[in-house]
Amino acid sequence: MKTTYFLGIDISKKTFNSALTIDGKNFHEAQVGNTATEIHSFFQHLKKQFALEQLIVCLEHTGIYCLPLVNFLVKNQIKVCLESALQIKQSQGITRGKSDVVDAKRIAIYSFKNREDLHFWVPQRACIQRLKALLVLRDRMVKMKTQLQVPIIEASEFVDPSILKESIKTCKKSILALGTDIASIEKKIDEIVKEDELLHQRYKITTSIPGIGKITALNVIISTGEFSRISDAKKFACYAGIAPFEHSSGTSVRGKTRVSKMANMTLKKLLHLAAMSAIQYCAELKSYYERKIEAGKNKMSVINAVRNKLISRIFSCIKYNRLYEKDYKYGLHES
Repeated sequence: MKTTYFLGIDISKKTFNSALTIDGKNFHEAQVGNTATEIHSFFQHLKKQFALEQLIVCLEHTGIYCLPLVNFLVKNQIKVCLESALQIKQSQGITRGKSDVVDAKRIAIYSFKNREDLHFWVPQRACIQRLKALLVLRDRMVKMKTQLQVPIIEASEFVDPSILKESIKTCKKSILALGTDIASIEKKIDEIVKEDELLHQRYKITTSIPGIGKITALNVIISTGEFSRISDAKKFACYAGIAPFEHSSGTSVRGKTRVSKMANMTLKKLLHLAAMSAIQYCAELKSYYERKIEAGKNKMSVINAVRNKLISRIFSCIKYNRLYEKDYKYGLHES
């Protein structure tokens, strides 16, 4: 059945504003409570007006706030598109003013104009959703532990020993408790990985590459949609903010090639740490790094090149479903 209705939604914690259109010009607006009951009632009302198979729902990805609505849409097989706020904003050109009602209209216009190119959201597998939640929780706890430990370590050279001793005594139980909780989360993460055959295989392949540790590997697997949403190394490098782009225009602008600031910063940080580890422990990449530095190359540019090499290795190994081998020789295929 042909899609003729486009519903733009601007969502917040307690409510969402919606704008329904068929032509991108005329709108039917409504404000709905962001609860399962009110969402169900709202779509029952729409169902009386037209078949929901004719509807596309578009909204910004707002994390947990959009979960009740998205879960309802997926359960009822209603087409839904989750887009980044920046993607929608840049598609609008120069705009003035902002409100929830206006934003809902702009999202509806975006879905109408881009109806041929929309990518519909597909929920992640249950094990991936659990894994993602645990990784986020682990990251928060690691940051909390660091916030307690680092000031104490830095104060050791400057603060009176008796005051330092009191600070250590006060924070000791909290630091130990956080350490215990982090270890418990990591144990659950390991169990999830081992229980799922496909996830475990991709995890083994990714961590076989020198420099790629457990947390980096799992974040790569999740962010790529298990290498189905992003299956190309260059696209992933762009997503992670480590793909270099030319910066020039005509004869007057001749900037250096540089990476974009639009990136998944968590991945960018993890890949930076992976590159630093690879430079230290992988003889091949260590030699590459030292050779480029001696040739006068910028240190950060070389590290970024190492990050790109690691990404290329990950996607190559996943493509051929094999563990990383330093001296791997490609076989000849008969034509």
